[in-house]
Amino acid sequence: MSGKPIPAIYSVYILRSSVRHASLYIGSTPHPPRRLKQHNGEVQGGANRTSRANLRPWEMVTLVTGFPSMVAALQFEWALNNPHVTTHIPDDSRISKVTSRKKSGQPKRPAKGLASILANIHLLLRVPSFSRWPLKLHFFTQDVFVSWQKKWADADTQPSSRDLEIVTDFGPIAKPGDGVAGPPPAFPGSSQAGRNRKAKEDAWGVYALALDYKPLKQYVTKTKDIFDFERQGHCVVCEDLMTPEAGIYVVCPNESCEGVGHIDCWSNHVLSTSLRRGKAVQEGGNILPMTGTCPSCKGQVEWGHMMKELSLRLRGPDEIEKLLRTRGGKTDAVREEENPATDQSDSE
Repeated sequence: MSGKPIPAIYSVYILRSSVRHASLYIGSTPHPPRRLKQHNGEVQGGANRTSRANLRPWEMVTLVTGFPSMVAALQFEWALNNPHVTTHIPDDSRISKVTSRKKSGQPKRPAKGLASILANIHLLLRVPSFSRWPLKLHFFTQDVFVSWQKKWADADTQPSSRDLEIVTDFGPIAKPGDGVAGPPPAFPGSSQAGRNRKAKEDAWGVYALALDYKPLKQYVTKTKDIFDFERQGHCVVCEDLMTPEAGIYVVCPNESCEGVGHIDCWSNHVLSTSLRRGKAVQEGGNILPMTGTCPSCKGQVEWGHMMKELSLRLRGPDEIEKLLRTRGGKTDAVREEENPATDQSDSE
C-alpha cells in the first residue's frame, strides 16, 4: 500500500434504510456509487446486514471523505462502529458507554441511532487522531443535515482544533426522507455520448462525487512540465539549488505559481504559517501541516492537496498517463510533439 498514491477518494459512509429509518449501517469505500448499488442488490457485493429485501432501497445519508489511505478510513470506520471501546476517544470524552457484556465477557456494542452516530462523528472529527486530517463531511438528505444543524451548528462556527468543511447536496428536490442519489433517468432518442453527458450534468449526491484524479489535472500538468524541463530552480523556502531527481520536491498548487521546495522545507513553512478560518494561528507541538501560505505567491495552500499530487507523481505513473490522456488516446504532451504550434512570426 505504501507504493500506491494517495487514493482519489476514500470515504466512511452512513447507510439508512429508506423503508425503516431506524435501520442504519456504517461502512467504508473508495467508490460510494458502486458500494450503494451493492448494498441495494443491483450488483454483486454488499454486506449480509443490508441484504434484506424489506429494508431496501438503502440510501447514503452522510459521508466523510478526505482520508489519506484505506487504513486511515478503516480506522475511522472502526472507531465510529465501536465508540464505546475505541482508544481514539478518551474515556472522559466518550459518549457511548459500555452498559452490558457478552457471555465471553467482551463489551457489548450499544444500540446506535442516527443521533448517536452524528454525535460520535462530531466527536471523532475533533479528537487528536483525526482532527488534523483534511476531512470533509457530506450530507445528502435534508432531514439528516437539519438534525446535525440543530445540535452542532453553533459548535461548527466556533474556533476549534479543526475547521470542519461541510458539503450538502440534496438533489433537485430536497424533501426530508427522500432516497439519495439515484442515477439520472434514461434519455431515449439521444446518442450514448449525449446520454452520458446528460447523466453527468444531472448527477447529484454520491453520483456527483469526484471519484478519480481529474480535479488534480491542471496541477499535475503544471508539475510534470516543471520537472520534465528541469525548471525547479531554487527552493522557495531555503533558497538552495535543487538538483533534478536528487530529492523529494513539493510544488505550490496555486494555478499561476511555480514555487518548488524541499518537502521538509515546505512542511516547516506551512506549520509556521498555519491558517484557521483565514487567520494565522500558532501550531506548537504539531508535526503534520494542514493549511498555510506559499512563500512565493502568498496564496493559501493545503498540505493534503499537495501530498496527493506528490504521491501521484512519485507512485502513480499509470494514473498520470490516464489522467493526461486526451480523447484520441494520447497524452497532451505527445499530441503537442506531433502537432507543434506554429509561431506566428514564422508564418508571416
